[in-house]
Amino acid sequence: MRLYTGLRPRTVGWARPASQATTRLFCVGLLQRGRPDRHLYSTLQGFFLGSNKVMQVALGRSVSDEIQPGLHKVSKFLCGNTGLFLTNMPKEEVESLFNKYEDYDFARTGSTATEKVELPEGPLEQFTHEMEPFLRKQGMPVRLNKGVVELVSDFVVCEEGKPLSPESARILRLLGIKMATFKLHLICRWSAEDFELYREGLDESDVESA
Repeated sequence: MRLYTGLRPRTVGWARPASQATTRLFCVGLLQRGRPDRHLYSTLQGFFLGSNKVMQVALGRSVSDEIQPGLHKVSKFLCGNTGLFLTNMPKEEVESLFNKYEDYDFARTGSTATEKVELPEGPLEQFTHEMEPFLRKQGMPVRLNKGVVELVSDFVVCEEGKPLSPESARILRLLGIKMATFKLHLICRWSAEDFELYREGLDESDVESA
């Protein structure tokens, strides 16, 4: 039964009915957070993204104010790019789903290029003549030749392993080249029966003493 559909919680009132309607709650880390996380709303029913502080308050930050026993442990790991996944799905099914989840998006300024992209001298028929001034502003050596945009020399958009400039990021978007890989990883799992850490280097004793 799908009760929650990826709403961004703006108040703390969502947490109690959500946690009572589901048997498991997972804290999830998001790598390359950005536009791809919109896809989660249709892919993962019950996925919540929002202010970490709001979600911490909603779950409870300590034993004294947690809304269900043990949920304050999850609250401690809500930092950085994280979200919550509330579900009745079996644990093994959730683990398999998150391990396989992968999406792609256009890389942002400062991201590391995953490959070298070079455009050869000649016509750029994918661009209309109206775009020629904009392309020149991005540093591309272009001109109009009988209404067709063309490069007057070879042009390197980006080099593998180097950070993308604002201009490179814009050009890659225009070319439809996606270099940002969007992945999810499980951090911890809560249920009424137990609590489990997934990430190496995390210590549950740190949570207990926090």
